[in-house]
Amino acid sequence: MGEVGGIRRLPIVIGMFEAQAIAIEIEKIVPNRPMTHDLFKAFSSNFNFSIEQILISEMKEGVFFAKIVCRNSSKSIEVDARPSDAIAIAVRFDAPIFCAESVMSEAAIEFNEEEEKKESKKPSKASRQGSVTSGKLADSLKDFSLDKLNQLLDEAIGNEDYERAARIRDEINKRN
Repeated sequence: MGEVGGIRRLPIVIGMFEAQAIAIEIEKIVPNRPMTHDLFKAFSSNFNFSIEQILISEMKEGVFFAKIVCRNSSKSIEVDARPSDAIAIAVRFDAPIFCAESVMSEAAIEFNEEEEKKESKKPSKASRQGSVTSGKLADSLKDFSLDKLNQLLDEAIGNEDYERAARIRDEINKRN
């Protein structure tokens, strides 16, 4: 997570399931069955409350703590949450994520964007090979039925191969 208009970044280690939940939402991949965070969104919609913001509120002994600020028609409440779950929920609600200055002061690292831009412009051997592979994958996807594509999408999500899942999703969307 990065500071708006600044150079500090907050490195938060998250679990595989939460990373998958965040990636699926960011890539706009729709799994056949709702994930836990999708269930939370449906629940909130049905009971008429919204998510105002996420706050990474404190850090104790190297562990981050977060709050989800919820609102219904009559009041606003804060719900304690793991930061990974709070972030997964934030991306589903398009809610802003804030971090207490005390946490940023203690845990943030400075990030030089110019150096990162230079490094990211250099294609790695793996990415050059990946572009060839992804081109072949896109061509071969045209040969599959929608049912088979949905099966491949589920497999890619299950294997946490989000790049492949995104390409499969794109092929499905072209046909709909």
